[in-house]
Amino acid sequence: MARRALILVEGTRANGPLYVKAARRLGLHPITLSADATRFDYHAPERVEAIRVDTDNLDALIHECARLRATYDIAGITSPWEPSYATAGKLCRHFDLPGPNPASIEQCCDKFTQRQLLAAAGVPIPAYRVAAHAREVESAATEIGLPVILKPAVGRGSSGVRLCRSIDEVAEHTTHLLGGKHIWQCSPNILVEEFAQGPFYCADIMGNDVVGIGASDFGPPPHFVFRESIFPASLTDDEHERIADVSLSCLRALGLGWGPTCIEFRWTKRGPIVIEVNPRLAGGTTPRRIQLAYGVDLITEHIKLIIGEEWDLRRRHSQIAAARCLVPDRDGILDRIGGEARAAAVPGVAEVKFYVEPNTPIIRQGDYRDSIGHVIAASPSRAETQAILERAVNSISWSIKPFR
Repeated sequence: MARRALILVEGTRANGPLYVKAARRLGLHPITLSADATRFDYHAPERVEAIRVDTDNLDALIHECARLRATYDIAGITSPWEPSYATAGKLCRHFDLPGPNPASIEQCCDKFTQRQLLAAAGVPIPAYRVAAHAREVESAATEIGLPVILKPAVGRGSSGVRLCRSIDEVAEHTTHLLGGKHIWQCSPNILVEEFAQGPFYCADIMGNDVVGIGASDFGPPPHFVFRESIFPASLTDDEHERIADVSLSCLRALGLGWGPTCIEFRWTKRGPIVIEVNPRLAGGTTPRRIQLAYGVDLITEHIKLIIGEEWDLRRRHSQIAAARCLVPDRDGILDRIGGEARAAAVPGVAEVKFYVEPNTPIIRQGDYRDSIGHVIAASPSRAETQAILERAVNSISWSIKPFR
């Protein structure tokens, strides 16, 4: 009998290794298809079978999967990486495997199209305009009213996203986005949005079930770099219900509802405002925090759905899980980083991870790439979890020396 395999199209630093481990626990052989088979550092330690293929070329992927079917029983195909998630959906359709609707994924990944569909369905969103050149951006910012958010219409991880409080800042960031410094995934269109002010929440969904809602804080503006996230968020029953109701409205408006979705909100004077709908599993520390808080392993349950098995989203327990991202405050060469063992030894700490090693150049981008590590803690109470996290983070230190 052929060995059952799970095909992963590309991967991520955070969720990629978790998909590999979960696949193996389910008795599957994980195989990664990647344009650069050495790109993800979990390949070597996890000894994942990694095959080099142009993942932007659907025909090449179909050919490779067909070749693998001669050796393996391909149980499912997916991607932990948003840019490849629609492609994985197309492969599922081609090979008659369970998967998301690729058209729904693609239209959702275009933030302008997403905004149009949500607005048409009456979902509460910030005022917005789309612009292709500097004059249109400035005009849109003036119409909406400062401050505004400027972001690429297609992108992820807060790359290229900035809060602009003046027309000068609008012009400066527009020049950055259109002047060759930002790498565009498609035609350069800038989304200009009203700055929805208020606490940040994220609803994590599987199918049409709202698994839970977390809260996060960011570092100092004008960028949106996650600093601390906690799950579940401290919400009243009414607030939770309102966010859950709007979340389900988003799924209907965007043709989603198969597999994972994470929806970002700001709670404003008008209530919950949708900032962004992500048609895939949340990245970063989110899956781990949900597992610690509720005992629900979203990655394992997602794989079950992918391979046609029944998932189980029942909560096993209730804890408060929080994560702190380690974010440097300057550029330079990382001279030293340590304290991992001391932090991990703090009772209640679930994970300590450094992404970098000494002598690594640190060049802050104002997005998810700025984080050099994280600490995750969990306990039965919110105050206790915060205290554990603080103690662990204080055990870690690093130094950055200036570039010469």
